[in-house]
Amino acid sequence: MSAPKLTVPLRLETKERQADGLGGHRAVWRTIGLVYAEMRSGIGRLRGAEAGPESVVGWTITLRAFPQGDPRRPIAGQRLRMGSRSFRIDAVAEADPAGRHLRVIAEEE
Repeated sequence: MSAPKLTVPLRLETKERQADGLGGHRAVWRTIGLVYAEMRSGIGRLRGAEAGPESVVGWTITLRAFPQGDPRRPIAGQRLRMGSRSFRIDAVAEADPAGRHLRVIAEEE
């Protein structure tokens, strides 16, 4: 495996619950940090949504590895942001046998 070109800056965000002042909660996204990645688009498809069909594209995103438990290591349920674009993280695994990089499977929202 050749070394990935980690040139795309992405913000790693996690969802938190915040009181809404009326006894309930709302979800807010908090930035954890900035990571640099290599991004490869996958195959697109249509799926049904409330307002009609919507286009969905899967992405494979490679970034520098962090050990298990490190807050900078992405986990499923978090997201990566590039400007106004967001990528929901579905899975994370080591991309190489030495564990220097992570492969993130995500869908663009």
